[in-house]
Amino acid sequence: MTSPTTSRRPAVRDAKDGGSKHIVLLFVGLMTAMLMASLSQTILATALPTIVGELGGVESMTWVVTGYILASTIMMPVYGRIPDLLGRKPVLISAIVLFVAGSIVGGLANSIGVLIVARVLQGIGGGGLMILSQAAIADVVPARERGKYMGIMGAVFAVSSVAGPLLGGWFTEGPGWRWSFWINIPLGVLAIIAAVFFLKLPKRERTGPAKIDYLGMTLVAAATSAVVLVCTWGGSRYDWASPQILGLGAAALVLAGLFAYVETKATNPVIPLSLFKDRNFTMSTIAGLLIGVAMFGVVSYVPTYIQMVSGVNATVAGLLLIPMMGGLLIASTLSGNRVAKTGRYKMFPLVGTIIMGFGLILMGTLTISTPTWLMCMFLGIFGVGLGLGQQILVLIVQNSFPNTIVGTATASFNYFKQVGATIGSAIVGSIFASRLTEQLTANLAGIDASASGAATGSLTPEIVADLPDAIRTPIMLAYNEAMIPLFLWMVPVALAAVAVLWFVKEKTLETSVEGAPAVPVVAVDDAEAELERIIDGELLGATEPAADTAVRGELFGDRR
Repeated sequence: MTSPTTSRRPAVRDAKDGGSKHIVLLFVGLMTAMLMASLSQTILATALPTIVGELGGVESMTWVVTGYILASTIMMPVYGRIPDLLGRKPVLISAIVLFVAGSIVGGLANSIGVLIVARVLQGIGGGGLMILSQAAIADVVPARERGKYMGIMGAVFAVSSVAGPLLGGWFTEGPGWRWSFWINIPLGVLAIIAAVFFLKLPKRERTGPAKIDYLGMTLVAAATSAVVLVCTWGGSRYDWASPQILGLGAAALVLAGLFAYVETKATNPVIPLSLFKDRNFTMSTIAGLLIGVAMFGVVSYVPTYIQMVSGVNATVAGLLLIPMMGGLLIASTLSGNRVAKTGRYKMFPLVGTIIMGFGLILMGTLTISTPTWLMCMFLGIFGVGLGLGQQILVLIVQNSFPNTIVGTATASFNYFKQVGATIGSAIVGSIFASRLTEQLTANLAGIDASASGAATGSLTPEIVADLPDAIRTPIMLAYNEAMIPLFLWMVPVALAAVAVLWFVKEKTLETSVEGAPAVPVVAVDDAEAELERIIDGELLGATEPAADTAVRGELFGDRR
């Protein structure tokens, strides 16, 4: 017994409600978009040697990876602000189209230069896929219910981290590396269909033409480029104290200062500095940056460590990461569901970061004789720590702002987290390479360098595995002594994140989306549910959302 006005009812209902099916279909489409973006960060890792062998241009190989990272990082704040001004749906569809276009160019690439252009184009679209998917969920799902969706989003990243290298290797050895790009076409079509038909957002009132902060976008792009290049080139292409790196560092500081000044004058700043007036946003963003440093500083180099010390190939090394990603997946899903059920969230990132730190300490005890199962258990504990809090931080940020700016807040958080990930990967990589060179030189002193391959820098897992024990063991020890202390050096970073998260203030999670009545998040019995439907259809048909909520409060109590 309902009336046409029931279309005003919330999008999130129990499983029997058609609105729930609508949300599920939308969510599948958004997860497909996020999966494309997250897979693209890792899927070429195992294919790069083959790609370079076919296309040439080994000196430009790093830009196949760096081009995507740089473009996606630069675009994150842009994709946060523009949709808040112009609407989420058209921008999301545009991002998917750009990503698919980059995939088509990559699949047709006949030189390394064209491939790099394709990766940049992918990055321009990919930077928006993750941000806009998270923000779109915020548009249709109340914060109280959003926790379980955020948990699944975290699971997508966990799956892609392992599936990317494995899928890339399978394509390379099977139908060809170009399928790492072609696969995005059907996935992109599915994501576009979901956005077109299932992303129903409330219309936003405009008081005048949207003023876009082009100068702010240009400055943040330039500053980000300088930071990414410092982290990518420092210690590898150029020495950290070289004029090139020092010049880029100085340019980054100057550009960041100019950006901060311009944002104070802009009508619609790309990263409003007023966001930092909110304690929860500031604390969550700092914690996200620190966790990004620790997470990517470790994850980026664990596969190399496993291959060299355990003597396994790249595929097996990827499979040995499953305990870490499995722990992340399970913890992320369970914590998200728990937040949706209880409305309490502060403890999850706090406890999760503590567990992450404990996992780093355990990983700091690894030796070349540590059993593989024990190493996997330590990685699993680290993954559980990551999973408990990663996506909850996004929820905390989103719950701190109205929907009119939630995209900007989400993008700003992810932007700083991505910068932290880049810094972590670069710094750990530079220190690891420097320590490894020292340890190899010391451990192989007196051993025939040509027999070990160390003199030519041609050490690979296959070569090391075939060496006699007298040579292989010193090399394994060098990798262990170069990598393991870095895990312990990351523990203070985790502790700093714990200290920051302590100051997060747990606010009540919103139970409604702007433009819709309050959403029930605790199951009610059938009688009350039926009464609620009758009230929706017959008594409150023409009332405003505020009045609707007031009547519900009188009838059912404040249980939402």
